[in-house]
Amino acid sequence: MGKLDNKVAVVTGGGRDIGRAVCVKLAKEGAKVVVNYFDSEADRDSTMAAIKAVGGEAIAVYADVTNRKEIDHMVTKTKEAFGDKVDILVNVAGGLFARKTIEELDEDFYDLVMNVNFKSTVFVTQAFKAHMGKGSAIVNFASQAGRDGGGPGSAIYASSKGAVMTLTRNWAKEFGPQGIRINAVCPGMIATKFHDDFTKNEVRVNVANATPLRREGTAEEVADLVAYLASDESSFLTGNNIDINGGLAFS
Repeated sequence: MGKLDNKVAVVTGGGRDIGRAVCVKLAKEGAKVVVNYFDSEADRDSTMAAIKAVGGEAIAVYADVTNRKEIDHMVTKTKEAFGDKVDILVNVAGGLFARKTIEELDEDFYDLVMNVNFKSTVFVTQAFKAHMGKGSAIVNFASQAGRDGGGPGSAIYASSKGAVMTLTRNWAKEFGPQGIRINAVCPGMIATKFHDDFTKNEVRVNVANATPLRREGTAEEVADLVAYLASDESSFLTGNNIDINGGLAFS
């Protein structure tokens, strides 16, 4: 028996890294999982195989979560597979894309980062909330960067994650009377492709050494926190932006 038995969970950005770990953890706890993916069928297949390996049930749905028409398509596919009721929504989809100074910024880059990190969270939540009732849970993905401003060249990324944090606080007040909880997780340095692509190795070593636990986190550790926030074990938690960074920064 899992703590999420018979619940339906939707995870955006479920194809790899933290999104994949979240999908597998929720499935392992008994949820039926909708795996949203965008840029890689190979990643999709790996996630689905990992879910199958833990005895989980899932479907994969391609959708650009910055596009409302494609979000609505994902809602339709979810209903076709698992019915009208959604119990858990996890907004993982996001990205840094590049590090740019203010001189290097342009409107296309600004729109890309804000749309993927913030707009997607707004409109995916709007679309699925109509199918969520009392006892449901939403988990957003913010970042330590939303608290401390992020590293050099990540101003727009950090700002988008700060916006997610504020949105989470506000919607906790709006959704609470309907019995729907909403929290956000704020990962620090987690060993994923994100940092493989955008963080120099020497920076990662320095950050790990400055962290009280003296290491990077893992995607599975973040997924464990998400599963807790998605379950009834956290039934009196809402509106929180919860740090998971090994003690590097405190809220």
